[in-house]
Amino acid sequence: MNVAIMQPYFFPYLGYFQLIHAVDAFVVYDDVHFIKKGWIHRNRILLDSVPHPFTLSVQKMSQNRLIGDHERAQPDEIAEQQLQLLRHAYSKAPQFEHAYPLLERVIRHPERNVGKYLAYGLEEVARHLGISTTFILSSELNAGVGLKGQARIIHICEQLGATHYINAINGVDLYDADVFEQTGIDLSFIETESIAYDQGPCPFQPNLSIIDVMMHCSPQEIRLMLDRYALVSNRQVT
Repeated sequence: MNVAIMQPYFFPYLGYFQLIHAVDAFVVYDDVHFIKKGWIHRNRILLDSVPHPFTLSVQKMSQNRLIGDHERAQPDEIAEQQLQLLRHAYSKAPQFEHAYPLLERVIRHPERNVGKYLAYGLEEVARHLGISTTFILSSELNAGVGLKGQARIIHICEQLGATHYINAINGVDLYDADVFEQTGIDLSFIETESIAYDQGPCPFQPNLSIIDVMMHCSPQEIRLMLDRYALVSNRQVT
C-alpha cells in the first residue's frame, strides 16, 4: 500500500495533489508544529496577471503549538473577503462557473479547527478532481506519539501496513532509504514534470494554488496533469 504523510496546506499547488493521487492513503499531518513561514495558512492566486497572496486567517499563530491546536479567525467575515477576491480575480476565467461553487463550499465550511478545516478542503478538492485516495488525520491515528522525524513517519507507515512511502521531492534530505528498507518499506519522492496551461494573455506563472489550475482547466484536463510525475529515490536525486 502506498502512503504519504504531509502537513495540510491551504489550497496547495498541483504537485501536492499529484502526491495525494499517487497513494492509497494520505495522512494529514495535523499534530505537528505550525510553521508560520510555510504554506499551511497561505498560497498565491493570479490577480491582474501577477501572483497575489491568498491567506487563511489564524488566531494567535505560534510555532510552539500544533497545527490542530489552532483555530480560524473570524471565519464568516474572512470567507466573504476571500470569495470576493476570487470573484474579482477569476470571474472571467473559462472554468469559473464550474470551479467557484466547490471553492465557495470549502471556504464557507464552518469548521474552526485549522487542521480539520484544511483536511476538509484537501479532500473536497481531491474528490472534485476524481481522486479517490483515503484521507486520515494523524491526530486521530494516535501513532508514534513521542517520536520525531523519520522515526515517527516509519511508525505511522507500519501502523497503516504501508509497503511504499512517497514524499514530496523537497524532502529528499530528510529520509534514509536504507532505514526504510530495513523495515520493508520502499521510499520514493514525487518529481513533478514542468506543467504549463493557458492563464490568458500574460506570461505563465507556475506553482500557484490549485485554485488557479481549477479556474483555467477542466477537471478532465487536470486529471491528465495529475499523472505527469516521476517517482525517484533519494539515491537518484543529486
